[in-house]
Amino acid sequence: MTVREDAIRRPDGSDGIFGVVDKPTAAVVIPLDGDRLHLVEQFRYPVGERRWEFPMGTAPERAEIDPAELAARELAEETGLVAGRMELLGRLDIAPGMSSQREHVFLATELTEGPPSREQQEQDMRAEWCTTAEFERRVRDGGIVDAQTLAAYLLLRLR
Repeated sequence: MTVREDAIRRPDGSDGIFGVVDKPTAAVVIPLDGDRLHLVEQFRYPVGERRWEFPMGTAPERAEIDPAELAARELAEETGLVAGRMELLGRLDIAPGMSSQREHVFLATELTEGPPSREQQEQDMRAEWCTTAEFERRVRDGGIVDAQTLAAYLLLRLR
């Protein structure tokens, strides 16, 4: 990622500065098997805590690759799952007030299990299946607070 400050002129003619975090396109994957969702948990340094979320990520070295290919790659890397079917549910702007990053949300079904091949910073990642009822209970109880995961789940529910 890169961080930059842009000097801007507002519509009223006054000067200002925008801080922008530039990150490449990302993919969020909702692995669904019947009524079960597959989640991963990892330490998120900026908030200093572990977070449960759907598998997600960007390509290495800020590469821009096809979002469906990226989604399949992240799913296999983080969970070991391979999807027989991948369906685009929609797009998300992560934090458009401060970041240029956009995400594509995919539903992964017809899943086959295999071993994950996690990156170095994902070595302490945990994974688990939970029912949609359990997922929603954890959201209500504050156990799942990741914004991308919550927004992706909304896209699933609206499908």
